[in-house]
Amino acid sequence: MTARRKIAAAAVVVGTPLMLTVLAASPAYAHGSMQNPVSRIAGCFAEGPEHPRSAACRALVAAGGTQPLYDWNEVNIANAAAQHKKLIPDGKLCSANRDKYKGLDLPRADWPATKVKAGSFTFSYKATAPHKGTFDLYITKDGYNPSKPLKWSDLTAKPFASVTNPQLKNGAYVFGGTMPKKSGRHLIYAIWQRSDSPEAFYSCSDVVFGKSSGAPAPQASAPTTTQMEQGASRSTVDHAGHGGDGAGSHGTGGHNTGGHGTGGDGKDARTAQAKKAPAGAEADKNAANAPVPNGESATPVSDGNLAQTGGGSSSSLPLAVAGATFVVLGSTALVLSRRRGAAGGR
Repeated sequence: MTARRKIAAAAVVVGTPLMLTVLAASPAYAHGSMQNPVSRIAGCFAEGPEHPRSAACRALVAAGGTQPLYDWNEVNIANAAAQHKKLIPDGKLCSANRDKYKGLDLPRADWPATKVKAGSFTFSYKATAPHKGTFDLYITKDGYNPSKPLKWSDLTAKPFASVTNPQLKNGAYVFGGTMPKKSGRHLIYAIWQRSDSPEAFYSCSDVVFGKSSGAPAPQASAPTTTQMEQGASRSTVDHAGHGGDGAGSHGTGGHNTGGHGTGGDGKDARTAQAKKAPAGAEADKNAANAPVPNGESATPVSDGNLAQTGGGSSSSLPLAVAGATFVVLGSTALVLSRRRGAAGGR
């Protein structure tokens, strides 16, 4: 066998495991949390991770530190595959059974809440990395006691609102639904199960119908774009370059610790697109956003804003593998050439 063939063969032997490692290590990216009604973690992040105002959010920080709040959009299970009840035990629903977010599971009746009422409601889910998937929203049953750990049996057996691939507006999934008739304090449990990955995201949103018994509930607020931009440098969440609203390179501002900037907001592009839209386009979008019975699918509004697969753009993985292969080939060739040189000098 010639020297070149030996080098090529060695490169394949050495390079294959490394390339497989690169492929295996490529994470699936998708992140977000309920924005309306705002989730516990997003609301506490909005209060300020270092000095939250409410007692409940201060207790969350005391339980797990400030990092969970900077990583407010990452309450997930990477390999959930819709096995939510199997993977998340009672008392751990809000944290998705992750110790990092254990402060979200604290049973207390003073979590900041969103005031709601029965009837039509527009839900929104902030998506800092959008992907295809289904949103299922459950609500606590009558008699729910927020001072006790949340159990699966506290929630309705079926979601009261469910939608697949809803419309993405300004970095958030927006869809309509109907709030059930309730009174007092309740909790809405949201599950976002991706269809292009087994990954799922979870959030708990505290809500109050009418007046709550006991002390008035602190009002919850969603984080602003400015707050998300300012907190991004402290986040450990990687978004692999996915934009928040599909309009600019990073619609919600810098998303991770990798130095993503705020990017363009795509305002001009959206304005031009709106001018081209037919008169009935808005009605069609509203119809597509309507919740559907559990197990059925809504018509996707804009697949162009949804990543087909996890792990960055379609070109990023081949480039990464090619780069790794190049390094392996070069390193192997250098080692073998040095060996040949050493052998020749003997």
